[in-house]
Amino acid sequence: MSASALVIAPNRIGDAVMAQPLLALLRQREPSLRIDVLSPRRIASVFRAMPEVSEVFDTAGDGSTLARLGRNARLGWRLRARDYRRAFALADPPGSTLAALIAGIPERIGYRGEAHRWLLNRVHEPQAADPLPRVEHYARLAFTPSQPLAGGLPAPHLARHARRERAVCARFALDPSAPLIVLCPDAGRSAPRWPRRHYAALANLLADEWPEAQLVLVGSARDRAVATEIAALSGSPLHNLAGETSVGEAIALVSQASGMVSGDTGLMHLAAAFGRPQVAIFGSGDPRHSPPRSPRARVEWLDRDCTAPCPRPDCTLGDPDCLSRIAPSVVFESLSRLMHFETAGARPVR
Repeated sequence: MSASALVIAPNRIGDAVMAQPLLALLRQREPSLRIDVLSPRRIASVFRAMPEVSEVFDTAGDGSTLARLGRNARLGWRLRARDYRRAFALADPPGSTLAALIAGIPERIGYRGEAHRWLLNRVHEPQAADPLPRVEHYARLAFTPSQPLAGGLPAPHLARHARRERAVCARFALDPSAPLIVLCPDAGRSAPRWPRRHYAALANLLADEWPEAQLVLVGSARDRAVATEIAALSGSPLHNLAGETSVGEAIALVSQASGMVSGDTGLMHLAAAFGRPQVAIFGSGDPRHSPPRSPRARVEWLDRDCTAPCPRPDCTLGDPDCLSRIAPSVVFESLSRLMHFETAGARPVR
């Protein structure tokens, strides 16, 4: 029987994507290793797109903390039969690490402060003074705490599923044979957004350049009003799907995008992991910490000081200078170069 490991997933889409190189390293070092994931239900679809993952167990997030602890305790007893040898705690949704303890997993690995200290027995110390980029932060768990991080770390990679892509196109009346350009006006972690008028102007530029393309606005329910305003300001025929898709459907849209524009969000990391042409717009955040890791990604960032200290991540300015001065024409040119290259070389525009 081959060895098996359980990964306790982080809570955000972007963090889930950035955890994939850890799984690739584990499989690289032990090709027969079975990797299962314990994930919040909302982001389980991200792990189901990882070729290294055999099975995903959804952790129920509803109810009181006591109820969640009870459900995860029962899950732990169910997992005992799987004889996991290692558990990697990338976060601790209430009770998830407890499930690993009850499952009898002998080696429980994680960072001090990211899971309950008394549930871990191989503890890594976070680098508080100069924190590692998130991909490296997770990848270090593949090694012992005293080992340096090996070079040549793979970039995040997710696998496309043609059947799911066709299904999401059918559901939202999109033509799977026409180019799909995705705009994601999601603020992400309450950070400021690129201005709505800029998204609208960009949509018009894209519609003029690619009249055959389908322009789609994607985001959560909280982004619906913003997306509606962008569509109204633009006047171009935009498909406003903000708040209409599940995470799995958003993944299926992003995975087939001919081009994508977003802020520093989880969907940005999804596009990078699928190798889609994309432009990521950063304001007060620092793209050197968690950039989109893809040769088909470009970052637009002014790296400016605004009021001191810089209000990260909760900017109180309605239209912060660090974002409003990134012109729609600049973003359009960056994305156009990537999309034209895609058409001429690496992959045809769909």
